[in-house]
Amino acid sequence: MDDPTRTLVESAVHGDRAAVDQLLERYMPGLEAFVRLRSGKFLLAKESSSDIVQSVCREVLQDAGDFRYTSEAHFKHWLFTTAMRKIANRYEYYRADKRDPAKEVRIEALASDASSGGEAQLYKTYQTVCGPGEVAAAREQIAVIEEAFAKLPENYRDVILLSRIVGLSAAEIAVQTGRNEGAVRTLLSRALTKLSGALRQSKTGG
Repeated sequence: MDDPTRTLVESAVHGDRAAVDQLLERYMPGLEAFVRLRSGKFLLAKESSSDIVQSVCREVLQDAGDFRYTSEAHFKHWLFTTAMRKIANRYEYYRADKRDPAKEVRIEALASDASSGGEAQLYKTYQTVCGPGEVAAAREQIAVIEEAFAKLPENYRDVILLSRIVGLSAAEIAVQTGRNEGAVRTLLSRALTKLSGALRQSKTGG
């Protein structure tokens, strides 16, 4: 069966710049959303999500020669695992190093990190998490969605990211998290319901 992602990855590994660009175009919106939602205020108050994403992409391209493609799910797992490692490393760096507060990025400025085109892609990706109506109501306030997401318990955040951003199936998430498939489906349903409630509460000022 034809696998366009395999073709792009194998071409990118051999230095095909056009293939690299196509991979970035395909996966960058999800990676940007993943980084923004997973990093948390502590890290995003010190470093923009776009800088972290660029760092992840550089690392992925540097290590591409060692990657052995088996499936798109395997590639996405590698990509987002790299992002998780980068987030953890940057978090530990800032925890250990007392940076000059004057050089830190203000949280209020984070929504302006992306270009207008990047924002459009971010809205589209968030739509897979929150639903079309909820995203449309928050088009001018990305921070509302991110604030609501940050209020969720960690296991809720993780299952939403794995399902809606990384794109893993319930069976694949079960393998990743050590749960059975039914438990994953229940957890995801509860997580999405909780997020929807948090968004409604944010909109009403509750």
